Amino acid sequence: MKILVTGGCGQLGMCLRRSFANAQDDNPVILNGVKNLSVVYTDVAEAPDTLFLDIADVSAVKAFVEEHQIDTIINCAAYTNVDAAEDNEPLAELLNARAVENLAVAMNEVDGLLVHISTDYVFGAEPYNMPCREDQKGTPTGAYGRTKLHGEEAILRSGVRHVIIRTAWLYSEYGKNFVKTMLRLTAEKPSLKVVFDQVGTPTYAGDLAEAIVAILCHSASCHSERSEESFTGIYHFSNEGVCSWYDFAKMIAEYAGHAACDIQPCHSDEFPSKVHRPAYSVLDKTKIKEAFGLRIPYWTDSLKKCVRNLSEPLC
Repeated sequence: MKILVTGGCGQLGMCLRRSFANAQDDNPVILNGVKNLSVVYTDVAEAPDTLFLDIADVSAVKAFVEEHQIDTIINCAAYTNVDAAEDNEPLAELLNARAVENLAVAMNEVDGLLVHISTDYVFGAEPYNMPCREDQKGTPTGAYGRTKLHGEEAILRSGVRHVIIRTAWLYSEYGKNFVKTMLRLTAEKPSLKVVFDQVGTPTYAGDLAEAIVAILCHSASCHSERSEESFTGIYHFSNEGVCSWYDFAKMIAEYAGHAACDIQPCHSDEFPSKVHRPAYSVLDKTKIKEAFGLRIPYWTDSLKKCVRNLSEPLC
């Protein structure tokens, strides 16, 4: 299996590097059925062990796939600045939809597999009060959600073998995210206000990365056994449980020992924004757990692990 990870310098891309390394070095049984595994990481940013690839250039994508004999793409690349997308929707559309179509076309030509990361922002306009299922109609409320939904639709039109994973509230030890911001603010400020009327589930990127590795092993096993079982489709993944951003912030401060900061709940309209964010975007994960035999950690357990890791030097 020869894998291309796009967006290799982002949160999920960095966690995938760690998960693949751990699986190969410490627990090779996880990779049972995966033959001749090699992983190539690309990004538009310069970084060690990372190649340059502009996924908006379909010719470049096809040439890269041919040169490196890629049979699986994990697409972690995206335009994720939700607020900026409102002012630059054409760029968001290019990176979140047209570039995704390029990856789908390239994988379809070699009968490969495309694993694509999408978002809970494809929902939001409907007043859901039950966990969102994969078969619910997308109802995005802003440019980011619209363009991510267009990317999903491009994959479905292409006919490529695919696993689309919608996730939410992603955080990790890497890059910029809510956990790292709250760690800084609760250490610096005597008080904070955090919205309590947006509800969902945090997702530790390390858990998502391990789930993706498990899915690839399942794919390799089915292929080696020439199984007729089809796992192509859309899935949801976040950690288990439900919370608001306020609850999330409170637990971050507690695990970091930042008890001096007084965190109070507030309404979303106290922080005016161009973006109408989903008020309820809890994802139903029944399908992915049953299809791939996954056990997903509870959100506070994973948060505690991440906060602990951030207090120690990363390898």
